Amino acid sequence: MKNNPLSRSWAALAAVAGRAALAVRRHPWISLALLPALVLLYVLLLIPFTPSIGDIRKARDERPAVLLSADGKVLAEFRRANREWVPLAKVSPHVVAALISTEDHRFYDHHGIDPKRTVAAVFRSVSGDLQGGSTITQQLARNLYPEEIGRARSLNRKAKEAITALKIEAAYSKDEILETYLNTVPFLYNATGIEMAARTYFDTSAATLDPLQSATLVGMLKGTSYYNPVTNPQRATERRNTVLAQMAKRDHLQPEQLAALQKQPLKVDFERQTEAVGPAPHLARQLRRWLIDWTDRNGYDIGTDGLQVRTTIDSKLQDFANRAVQRQTDQLQKSATAMWGPRAWTANKPVVQAVLRDSAPYKAAREAGADDAAAIKQVLADADAMQALREDKSRLQAGFMALDPRNGQVRAWVGSRGFEEDQFDHVAQARRQPGSTFKPFVYGTAFAQGIGPNETLMDSPVEIDLGGGQIWRPSDGGEPSYQPMTLRDGLAYSKNTITAQLMARVGAANVAQTARAMGVRQSKLDEVLSLALGTSPVTLKEMVASYGSIANGGNYIEPMLVDRIEDRNGQVLEQFQPAVPEPALAQAAAQTLLDAMRGVVDQGTGGAIRSRWGVRGDVAGKTGTTQDNTDGWFMLIHPTLVMGAWVGFNDSRITMADSWGQGARSALPIVGDFMQASLRAKALDGDAVLDAPRAPPAVPAEPVPLTPEQIGNGAWPPAGTGEGPMGVAADPQMGSRPVAPVEVNAAPAEQSPRDQSPRQNIGPLLGPEPAVVVPSNAPRENEF
Repeated sequence: MKNNPLSRSWAALAAVAGRAALAVRRHPWISLALLPALVLLYVLLLIPFTPSIGDIRKARDERPAVLLSADGKVLAEFRRANREWVPLAKVSPHVVAALISTEDHRFYDHHGIDPKRTVAAVFRSVSGDLQGGSTITQQLARNLYPEEIGRARSLNRKAKEAITALKIEAAYSKDEILETYLNTVPFLYNATGIEMAARTYFDTSAATLDPLQSATLVGMLKGTSYYNPVTNPQRATERRNTVLAQMAKRDHLQPEQLAALQKQPLKVDFERQTEAVGPAPHLARQLRRWLIDWTDRNGYDIGTDGLQVRTTIDSKLQDFANRAVQRQTDQLQKSATAMWGPRAWTANKPVVQAVLRDSAPYKAAREAGADDAAAIKQVLADADAMQALREDKSRLQAGFMALDPRNGQVRAWVGSRGFEEDQFDHVAQARRQPGSTFKPFVYGTAFAQGIGPNETLMDSPVEIDLGGGQIWRPSDGGEPSYQPMTLRDGLAYSKNTITAQLMARVGAANVAQTARAMGVRQSKLDEVLSLALGTSPVTLKEMVASYGSIANGGNYIEPMLVDRIEDRNGQVLEQFQPAVPEPALAQAAAQTLLDAMRGVVDQGTGGAIRSRWGVRGDVAGKTGTTQDNTDGWFMLIHPTLVMGAWVGFNDSRITMADSWGQGARSALPIVGDFMQASLRAKALDGDAVLDAPRAPPAVPAEPVPLTPEQIGNGAWPPAGTGEGPMGVAADPQMGSRPVAPVEVNAAPAEQSPRDQSPRQNIGPLLGPEPAVVVPSNAPRENEF
């Protein structure tokens, strides 16, 4: 306290007052001259504790920081208040007349302080009728600087308010003061300024407010809550009529107008004004936190200094991403609603019981004394509560992200289906099991260890001894082919049995190390064999960044969101550079992996990206589905853009169906929609080529004759994939041909004891090269 400047000032003033008191006792006549001097000294001591003229001049020039796309489109504005500034010329003259008539009718005659009104307020307050006596300028001082001036009823506050008002009058013209006041006064419901107030209470603009509407809004200034026309219409009407009377008294209304207007009802047309979320709201919220830290370190204000933050987002690609997520999830939602409709919510389902027990109505019933069964029955009987719970739990969610693998710059970011309904970011915050999209880390590790993509493993049931009496029996969505299969085809068809054997060979710790190096750096990876099938939760952002490493020759580049920060005049304050590439996977291994992943979209589980969405360029990808269709994933690599999508429910106990929940049917359409729009708009180069030489066709093994029964049972190509069963379509011209695999990821759990199929005992995992199961002359439905 001793070092407080204000305390030292008061101490000095007390010392002066003490000496003055002694002088008054000796010479009483000097007290008359001393009082004004003390008042002047008091004012002088307060001046340093009020806003400076420079700060006041800056107040009218306050601009929020703006988030811009790489091509200059506004993504978000970081406003302190929900306000749209309008010049005084675009404010209805009825508003100005009502304000001056009611709040400060001598506004144009004083210089910030109205002596007559101040003296009158003092006398009325002394007599018990509390009066404020503040001019419009003094009220503006409070609105602009509430912390510096304070709001407590005290002489100290009034003095600071008066000093600040004098400074404002010195800095601004009268019209500028009115404009600033009308744009900064709060009107409840997150509406600041006259424009937002006009929209909120009357669904109109400030320029078109009529006398009744103007009087209503100005009347609220005496007490926004007390005279709220929505919740207190009678008080608001009385206050409005008082304002109208003041307008008539000051010759802004004719007497006959006054009588007619005072008889009119309020006619409020109320609608809350929500702030525009912009095209990338989840990204904007993340960058707002980052920018606050940056401004604190560099001496700027996010709400006033007009900073321009140039991001790496491409506005066209962001728009395509938003539309793709919305379009495709709206279609999927129909299936989700049908699957989880009222008939599905019965008490005999364990998942429903679990969800009900987590609900607020259930907890309230238990707190009221009901036992478990009675509480569940009570919730089930509450139709409104059940509907709200169903709608919340069965609302499908999605995330999408795209970045340029050459420099790590993020081009599109969609955190959910709609920011208004779900502000949780499914790109950077949600951690979900990636399923088979994790398999490239296993194959990349193998290729880095010198294992070739054409080396083979047997596609047959597998038993892996985990030690301690535990046996892992990974399986696929259909029966195995009992044929040797290349690693290339094992990845293309997402074979769990092949991947599990390869994982046992290369080592879980090595695969985890590869994944971390390539971009999975925030999520914990359990170094166990089942990690090969994507059992450790990760974020979509990590997966997209990791696939960017594959596309970038095995080099990881940290995702980049901001290119530069400029001041309000366009002067660059800080320029950011892409992170230095970090070697994560040997270039040869990365290129081999990338070439193998071409097979996923050319003939494997991701074939719909070509057959349904018509993407014909050089691309590679991977599908992924977790147990019971809890999560659907799809990742796609284009030479200049890597993208990924996730689909699922926020509550992982709620799952999708086989028919629409597999990654190839849920997440792939989002990426396909996005790619189709981007290529049509030439936002992406359809002729670009991946930096991975295509391997020459392997010498096929002797074709294995297929019996009619095998063809009819879907044994071509190898019957089961980790993404779903294979089917065969008959073509009278070509003979049997494969149908694109559909995605149903088998759980990486043990098989039933009833499964007595012959199993491999894991010994030598890799057979001799070469062996290709699929005859080279067999046409495929999804090759174009």
